[in-house]
Amino acid sequence: MQDVILQEVRFQDLGDVSYQSAWDYQERLLTENVAHKKNGNDTIHHLLFLEHPAVYTLGKSGDAGNILISETDRISKGIEYYKTNRGGDITFHGPGQLVGYPILDLEKFYTDIGKYLRNLEEIVIDTLAVYGIKGERSKGETGVWIDPEVKGSARKICAIGVRCSRWITMHGFAFNVNTDLSYFDNIIPCGIRDKKVTSLANELGYAVSMEEVKLQLKESFAKVFGVTFRNL
Repeated sequence: MQDVILQEVRFQDLGDVSYQSAWDYQERLLTENVAHKKNGNDTIHHLLFLEHPAVYTLGKSGDAGNILISETDRISKGIEYYKTNRGGDITFHGPGQLVGYPILDLEKFYTDIGKYLRNLEEIVIDTLAVYGIKGERSKGETGVWIDPEVKGSARKICAIGVRCSRWITMHGFAFNVNTDLSYFDNIIPCGIRDKKVTSLANELGYAVSMEEVKLQLKESFAKVFGVTFRNL
């Protein structure tokens, strides 16, 4: 039997990076891959892990009315704000939240955005299971939840929003690990009024090793997408 050759993903842990810098870097990687594709050259998969300073981001179809804090108060608290070109509504990024940005050529996997979103969810669900937490999907709502069908208890632990150009992806997932959840009080997260937000630390009752979570997420990513990593 011939060995299966797994696709390679170039992995970078960028640490603390401003939202604009990370956005610019993603756009560059996406643009380079689109150019490779147009010229008949091979595309390159990437996965970026990082944390952002406090920032609210609004998806391209999002409602700015879901921002409850005034611009003056937001600036005084040192929170940035960006309108982005990803899907989804308003969300928060900040310290203690693990953000993953895959820049993948989906034509090498499958041309199905819905399946791609479900696979990103699966990565986080698998990681939560390692900590004894049952992560689930909420019907009609992208992301990963805990008790999504329990009224008054449903809470989101991971937001997902992506962009895709010529089947090259960017943006990705924001997994609340040790996140200060009070920042979510200033918005209606993802435009969903009747569900709360949580974090891994909040569910477990103690702060979690970010490095440990990164390793678990990488393992799950490799399994779900059938890839191997090249660390940069």
